[in-house]
Parts: sequence; C-alpha cells; structure tokens
Amino acid sequence: MSVVLRKLTNVTVLAHRLDDDSPADAFLADAQRYRRELLAHCYRMTGSLHDAEDLVQETYLRAWKSYKGFQGKSSVRTWLYRIATNTCLTSLEGRQRRPLPSGLGTPSSAGADEIAEHHEVPWLEPLPDDSTDPSNIVGSRESVRLAFVAALQHLSPRQRAVLVMREVLQWKAAEVGDAIGASTAAVNSLLQRARAQLDAVGPTEDDKIEPPDSAEAQDLLSRYISAFEAYDVDRLVELFTAEAIWEMPPFDSWYRGPQAIGDLTRHKCPAEKAGDMRFIPTTANGQPAAALYMLNRETGTHEAFQIHVLDITPDGISHVVAFMEQSLFEKFGLPASL
Repeated sequence: MSVVLRKLTNVTVLAHRLDDDSPADAFLADAQRYRRELLAHCYRMTGSLHDAEDLVQETYLRAWKSYKGFQGKSSVRTWLYRIATNTCLTSLEGRQRRPLPSGLGTPSSAGADEIAEHHEVPWLEPLPDDSTDPSNIVGSRESVRLAFVAALQHLSPRQRAVLVMREVLQWKAAEVGDAIGASTAAVNSLLQRARAQLDAVGPTEDDKIEPPDSAEAQDLLSRYISAFEAYDVDRLVELFTAEAIWEMPPFDSWYRGPQAIGDLTRHKCPAEKAGDMRFIPTTANGQPAAALYMLNRETGTHEAFQIHVLDITPDGISHVVAFMEQSLFEKFGLPASL
C-alpha cells in the first residue's frame, strides 16, 4: 500500500471513530483547537505547507493512538507540541533543506539573462494566514515571516527544533530536552549554535517590515497591484527600495535592485499590455501578499499564475517572493481562474 493511501486510510478510520464517545475521541475533538498553531509549528520546522499539513494529521493520529499513555503531567497543548516536534524530526531525516533562490549562494542575475526552472529543488513554500482568527497571526507574525522561516532552513533539524521551542514557544531548556531526548547542556549548546547561524543568515532587528493591516502596507500593496495591472513598469520600479530583492521559485535566479526587477518584468513577464494581469490582495506569513492571475489568450480567462509575498518597509518594497506553484491557490482559498 502506498504512503499516501495509508495516510488516507488512517484519516478515514480516525474520522469514523470520532463518532464514538470514547475518551480518546473526546480528547481529540477538543484538541482540534490547537490545529492552526501546530500547523504553523510544523511549517517553521519544514518550510513546506504541504508537508506541515501531513505532519499535523500524523500528530493527531499518533496522539489518538497513544492517548491511554497520556498521564496529564503536562497540558494537552504541550503534549501535542512534543509529538509534533518529534514527528517533524523523524520526517526531516535525510531530507534536503527548502531554500529560496537567494539562499543558494549564487550571485544575483540581470533582468535580461536566461532563466531556468528547477522543479527538482524542494523550494520553500508560503503559509496562508488564518483570516478567520486574526489574533492567531498577530501574535506570531515574526515567527512565520518568510525571511525567518528561510533562515531556519540553514539550521539542522535539531537546531531548528530547539530554537523554535526555546524562542518562539518560550519553553525552558529542560522542557525542550525532555521533549527531544537531550540533556539541558545539549539543548543550550544547540541553541547557541543555532543563534550564531541565524545571526549570519537571518533577518535583523533593523529589518522593520510593515504589518499587512497597516495603512502604509495597504497603500503600497494597492499601488503595486495597480502598476502591474496597468503594465506600467516605470511606475512599478519606483516602489522598490535601492537594494530590493526579487525571486520566483522554481526559477533559481534572483534579482537585486529596481533596474534588474524592471528589466526582468519587461523581458520575461508573459504580459504584453494593461489588463493582461489581475490581482487579488491577500496575506501570507503575516505579510502583505497578492495573487496574480495571467490572461490566457486562447481562453480569454485570467488563470492562477503566482502568489507574491512582499516585505514592505517604511522606505518601500524591499523583497518580493513570487511563488509559481498553482496548487497553492486552493490552499489560500483562492479561485483557479477569474
């Protein structure tokens, strides 16, 4: 039986069992309130929305199976995080990290250079925000920010787990050690090395980005969408900071500066005129985002093309990651076409 089929079978059995009144089923039904934060936790660990969804499901399956052994020495939430963390660590054994193009160590490209797709690379993915409960994101924006999750990918899985549990979840070193089977001294050593690595590759405290609901972010996102929809490249490049970065996995090239971004748009964008592109504003990773629909000239419809996640600073747009994975549109609750 394939892995996917086994997962589907387990989920189906679990769904049927939830109709019963057993203590394990009552526990699992109550534990569903932690699903969103566990998804964010697994996403930080893996950098993949698709993997995180599978790992959260596996976490609940393991919790349901082992409920009889739960002695109540910790809260249900803490117990679920322990299971989720170890499920992630097992899943990450032998796996490649999930980078963005700018994290591959290659120099930036010119806008007119040839570009190539690399679907064999397990690229970092964006995380949809929970629009039904804005408080979920407000309290954890920095911990799911795209630059932070990309930086976590430079750490080993155990360093990643320790740093997230200590600095995002605010667990004590002894609690982390108990969760992952390490001594307190080992946890402190892993944390020290993780912090040093993160300082070298991650965002700094000076990297101030505007929250997606701020007036500044809303205004700049609106101007960004308007410039694209009008196919006004000159107006578009005015919105970027001097050192702005543009990247669009699965293409491995990345671009620095307004001129390179403008040249890329002129030379490589499939659009030819105003109206070829339409956008739906959204949010991802606690940041402003926009879903791009490109005109299909054969059908006359605008079809899902990219999801842009923006870093908006007081000085302008400093970073855009344009994800070209159309399956993400459904995950974001967006239509496949307009």
